[in-house]
Amino acid sequence: MSSVEKKEEITNILSIDIGGTSIKACILTEKGDLFSEYTKLPTPKNSTPEAVIKVIHELVTPLAPYSRIAIGFPGYVKCGVVETAPNLAKNKWAGFPLAQHISDLLDKPVRLINDADQQALGIIGGKGFEIVLTLGTGFGTSLTFDGELLPHLELAHLPVTKNKDYDAYIGDKAFVKEGKKDWNERVHRVIQIYKTVFNYDELYLGGGNAKQIDFELDHNIHIVSNRDGIKGGAKLWAAKEKYHVFTTYPKLNSSNGK
Repeated sequence: MSSVEKKEEITNILSIDIGGTSIKACILTEKGDLFSEYTKLPTPKNSTPEAVIKVIHELVTPLAPYSRIAIGFPGYVKCGVVETAPNLAKNKWAGFPLAQHISDLLDKPVRLINDADQQALGIIGGKGFEIVLTLGTGFGTSLTFDGELLPHLELAHLPVTKNKDYDAYIGDKAFVKEGKKDWNERVHRVIQIYKTVFNYDELYLGGGNAKQIDFELDHNIHIVSNRDGIKGGAKLWAAKEKYHVFTTYPKLNSSNGK
């Protein structure tokens, strides 16, 4: 291995974005540039931990070189452990140590974070109060201030109508059931709510359904892509103390630590 190849292996990061519809991955340089192709596979319909890990293994096996792994997960995670997974096989994920399983499988240290938070790290400008909303299988949110992640809140599960939370109101099932016109009206209403409640400086709309938005957006609202968001995996590894992220190490090689 040449000195250049060795440096790439040491500094590159495998970034994984687990979604309700697809699982995406790529290799990033430490600066967040794409080092490999951006690849994806469908999320298994029976999205148990075992099924999702099998797809991840298949997806990332051809990707190299890298020495660290960043994972965005669609739910609440704490210290490498999944607490909630509303758009996967929800009854199978609570308490599942996903970071440890991936770390042991790929023999690399792992940092696991909410998927909207990872997207935010790859997208935000780093000045003022910025919010990222992901419009995909469900509704994801990330709040940041001056480039730093604020504590993650599962705002998708706050009620927005008498019998619906945000996830049910503008998630993919609502898009399919209500149609594009009514879905856009709902998204417009949600944006107005966020504008009033949070008075954000910048708002970013990502996720697979963001491209379906057909109404005019304010000057400080931006549509972004999953490709932009997955670059947050590099920033997740750039400043451990800044994001208070827990690092999981392969069991055979080291012990866990913050």
